[in-house]
Amino acid sequence: MHWYYVFALIIIGMDQLTKWIVVKSMELGEQITVMENFFYLTSHRNSGAAWGILEGQMIFFYIVTVIVVIGIIYYMQSYAKYDKLLAIGLSLILGGAIGNFIDRIFRKEVVDFADFIIFNYDFPIFNVADSALTIGVILVIIATIIDEMKQRKEKPKK
Repeated sequence: MHWYYVFALIIIGMDQLTKWIVVKSMELGEQITVMENFFYLTSHRNSGAAWGILEGQMIFFYIVTVIVVIGIIYYMQSYAKYDKLLAIGLSLILGGAIGNFIDRIFRKEVVDFADFIIFNYDFPIFNVADSALTIGVILVIIATIIDEMKQRKEKPKK
């Protein structure tokens, strides 16, 4: 097994462990102050995607997640072994997608708990899987830009 699949499994494990702790130790809606006016642990459930969009559309999420996971595995098999940054990004996306997929299958909603207020904006509550997805997408974009720049330098000028 390639290291990047192990990394994805670690992300899934961290995601599910933190969600389990929240479900077992906090009431829905309960909030614990970590840093006043900045960071709170808030027990929240989301039956949609980011910011609650497409709420309750579980069949849609099941189909999209399966397609995304197949695509990520294909890209990992095809390209990740040649590009470490791309491998890390794809691993984060894979782990995050599967982490939230597990919630959708077994709970019919996603457990969220990280609640930040940034410059007086109450950012939507999220979880480890969401963080992994976001960071993973950013890393894939960076890896793609770097690869494009390398290809341009290698092309002979006309």
